[in-house]
Amino acid sequence: MNKKRVEYQIGNGTLIVETGHFGRQAAGCCTIRYGDTVVLSTAVSGPPRPGIDFFPLSCDYRERQAAAGKFPGGFRKREGAPTVKETLTARLIDRPLRPMFPAGYRDEIQVQNFVLASDRQTDGDVLAMNGSAIALGLSPLPFLGPLGSIRIGDADGQFIVFPTQNELEYSDLDLIVSGNRDVVLMIEGFAREMPEDRMAQAIKFAQEQIRVLCDLQQEIIELAGAKKMEFQPPEPNPFTLGLREQFSDRIREAKKIIGKKERAEAIEILRGEALLALVPEAAASGAEIDPQYIEAWTEVEREVVRQAILDGRRSEGRGMKTLRPIECEVDLLPSVHGSAMFVRGETQALVTVTLGTGRDEQRVDGLFEEYSKKFMLDYNFPPFSVGECRAIRGPGRREIGHGALAERSIKPILPDPDEFPYTIRVISDILESNGSSSMASVCAATLGLMAS
Repeated sequence: MNKKRVEYQIGNGTLIVETGHFGRQAAGCCTIRYGDTVVLSTAVSGPPRPGIDFFPLSCDYRERQAAAGKFPGGFRKREGAPTVKETLTARLIDRPLRPMFPAGYRDEIQVQNFVLASDRQTDGDVLAMNGSAIALGLSPLPFLGPLGSIRIGDADGQFIVFPTQNELEYSDLDLIVSGNRDVVLMIEGFAREMPEDRMAQAIKFAQEQIRVLCDLQQEIIELAGAKKMEFQPPEPNPFTLGLREQFSDRIREAKKIIGKKERAEAIEILRGEALLALVPEAAASGAEIDPQYIEAWTEVEREVVRQAILDGRRSEGRGMKTLRPIECEVDLLPSVHGSAMFVRGETQALVTVTLGTGRDEQRVDGLFEEYSKKFMLDYNFPPFSVGECRAIRGPGRREIGHGALAERSIKPILPDPDEFPYTIRVISDILESNGSSSMASVCAATLGLMAS
């Protein structure tokens, strides 16, 4: 074994990274430890998938109960599908990693993280975020790291690095920031009505800690002698220049059409015209559309939309401070404890509120102490909301993530359990969507709770 180890003092503890000990057949593997919490992070790559038009990166995070000396609850003493916490953490890992690969890279990559040990004070989520970046950095894959992630708390006017669970209980801030030495790539967290200037200070402080984490990553990567594969960027798309020169203005005008469906139809007609102009043979019966044309169209359309936003104009020709028409209704449904509908433009959220007793509280078990939830917000995004047909297999990662986002927004303004001891469940069904359905859920939930 060619084990390498790096230790850095960060905050009130020592961050320890080791590689060369476990998972030696993975493309990259490491363990990362803070306190007595240890996470194993791995990265592997599959064979290229010809013809795909997306980057197939998948991230996974699992917390085994044994890491905290516990048995899983229930009759089947084995972990099953990912919990909500595990799903949210997997999304958290994915977001900053995805833009850290060169444009055009399409090989399949799988990043997996397992909490091997937990001291029940240090959360494994941010450790897994750093471990994932280190595993990719140790691999031959063309990962453009290093990439650091940090959790920041704020108590008694002092920022806390890697706050413990006990410290988060009285902290006014729970902030996770990811970035490299120069820029911030992702911010997630919540605060108790924190002033903007204090939040800006927290992000700046986090960036300083991220630079230290990047130094640690660079050191372990160099110590391990990791070598990167040469990635040859694909040849320039032969259709991009023609689309940009001949159709950018027409795409810009089509994007100003009011109405999502009408706008989409106009764009689709324009795309067909552009295809015939640039690829005349596409008119032949049964001819397949060149995947490069589809990719070029998507890129030029994205450029047009982005430039319009930078110029101060959004879809439908709206300005940066112009709201779409808003409509609110309450008490739409009989029999339920509360109901409301919030409509903003072509986004429609229908909320139902159910009140229960203490027996209806949700029991949440994990690596930390078991606790009860008196407030739950579930978000559903059925395919008909965007006029599509697709299989329905229960809530996906996006639905779980949006539900957690809305739940976090509503929870701080709920009455204290001593004043209102009921268990509350809110269900937000998105019946129509054209942007910001999670925030529509927050608005509809607020209406429904006030009407219940």
